[in-house]
Amino acid sequence: MAEGIRSFIAFDIDSESVLKRMTEVQTMLTKTGADLKLVEPKNIHMTLRFLGNITPNTVEKIFEEMKKIQFVPFDVRLRGVGAFPNPRYPRVVWTGITQGADQLRSIFEQLEPKLLRLGFAPDPKGFSPHLTIARVRSGRNRVELAEYLSENENFEFGVIGAKCLRLKRSDLTPRGPIYSTLKEFCPQQ
Repeated sequence: MAEGIRSFIAFDIDSESVLKRMTEVQTMLTKTGADLKLVEPKNIHMTLRFLGNITPNTVEKIFEEMKKIQFVPFDVRLRGVGAFPNPRYPRVVWTGITQGADQLRSIFEQLEPKLLRLGFAPDPKGFSPHLTIARVRSGRNRVELAEYLSENENFEFGVIGAKCLRLKRSDLTPRGPIYSTLKEFCPQQ
């Protein structure tokens, strides 16, 4: 897909208390002295599938497929802090998902063949339920960061609701990405 609307499919965070706890953890992460780019709290979300650049016409096609996804709103428990590819060599710092991961995986597995039929390449990373809270820019204070992650592998963030699957737009700016909702699918309970 060439130039167009940079987009992804995700669930937004609907809990101020969970976002507050994420902000507290981000503050502690910065105190390790690691070289981090924090995700702004308003931009933290559960990505199901990054799509890249799409056309306005493709937005409608994706939305039609999203409406065929079968799920009922469910709770997601966020617990633990970790890193990809691993805590010793972190590139991405994440919050784990202990409840709701199976439902998220089911939605991804329903979505993926629909996207393939629309011409998208398979997701090269597959699906690993998590929320990105920071990106690691260099190896500075990596040991201190790894220690913090180890000490907080069971940190309890709380529960959020996964109610509306959203097709999101991502506009990259010098001050960071700006996300907006293009379409949303909220199944009835």
